[in-house]
Amino acid sequence: MAKNRIITVQNISIAVSAEELDDYICITNIAGAKSDQSRAADIIRNWLRNRATLEYLSVWEQLYNPNFKVFESEHFKKQAGLLTFTPSISEWVEQTRAIGLYVKRGKYGGTYAHKDIAFEFASAISPTFKLYLIKEFQRLKEEENDKKQIEWNAKRFLSKNNYLIQTDAVKNYLIPQNTYSENLEWLAYAEEADILNVALFGFTAKAWRDANPELAGKNNVRDYATVNELTVLSNLETHNAHMIREGKDKKERFNTLKEIAEYQLGILNTAEYIKTDDKNKSIT
Repeated sequence: MAKNRIITVQNISIAVSAEELDDYICITNIAGAKSDQSRAADIIRNWLRNRATLEYLSVWEQLYNPNFKVFESEHFKKQAGLLTFTPSISEWVEQTRAIGLYVKRGKYGGTYAHKDIAFEFASAISPTFKLYLIKEFQRLKEEENDKKQIEWNAKRFLSKNNYLIQTDAVKNYLIPQNTYSENLEWLAYAEEADILNVALFGFTAKAWRDANPELAGKNNVRDYATVNELTVLSNLETHNAHMIREGKDKKERFNTLKEIAEYQLGILNTAEYIKTDDKNKSIT
């Protein structure tokens, strides 16, 4: 379902609809910058009967609409300029299967145009108005992008905390039995991701999936890692990339990464324990 927002350009309220393809702007509202809203339909109709407009619309449709009927659009162009030629948006859409324009009924009703076309229409109304329209539209998009970023960060935070609830309560998965640290034959065929997995967790991704078939469909072991483990993992990736550039073999890299993982994870977990213990003491 389309989501409508309202922007105000030179004291004129203009609806913006978020459609599947992109944002569409109500050109019926834009027409209000030239005359009373009651004459908006006539203004749009006069704009549509112009050959330059039809050329622009046809090129736009050919660029973005594989179902556009070019042959039918030529009939419109041939009649452009004739006094008897008074096409409507509905006729243009129905006969050419255009997607750049559409007519909406009910609340926020009117003629809507893809933002590219809406800006072109605004040029015909007033070049100055077009500039203010673009500026206000860009402001809207910046606000929406900021909001999406905040929502994404919040979801990531909540998601991570959900994982922590699972891992802190009881490692909510089975830990595979392994001898990866003692028997290094697996290294010859291991991918870089598994070298990191074994260095940090002590087992490969496949071993975790085999031990946890119910969870493996939608998750992997890293989804159940703690913040400290993910922090160390990020550091391991950097160290590993550096050692690869130095030409070190898998065995040497694995041993180094395992030492780094144990050392860093030990420091982080100890610091977290001390912090938690201090908090508990202050409460009591």
